[in-house]
Amino acid sequence: MILVDTSVWIEHFRPRSPFDLAGAVDFDDVVTCLPVIQEVLQGIDDQRAFLQVQQAMQAMPRVESQLGAEVYGVAIDLYRRARRAGFTVRSATDCLIAACALRSSLMILHRDRDYPALARIAPIDEREIAL
Repeated sequence: MILVDTSVWIEHFRPRSPFDLAGAVDFDDVVTCLPVIQEVLQGIDDQRAFLQVQQAMQAMPRVESQLGAEVYGVAIDLYRRARRAGFTVRSATDCLIAACALRSSLMILHRDRDYPALARIAPIDEREIAL
């Protein structure tokens, strides 16, 4: 199963983007989590587009839909371990997304420099898309 990061969804929805998500993954293998849904939806200005994307994202299979203290604890640990190892994680939300992926044994498909850094300090399965 593949957890598609916000950075990939942005490329997918960007007009005239050369990236083809359907060519990169089988949609039957794609899952999401609440932090990704939040990041994607908060960035959409057009109301009609917002409603369409919201409906599509809400219909996707979701992991960690009941985010509890444990997943936040994993995210906190990832952030702190990365800092101790000399890596600057730009987004605490990326740590939360990585924690969701770790706890559900998912690969993260992304276009974000935080995940390779986090993979250096934790067993995160990550793959960066090529444009």
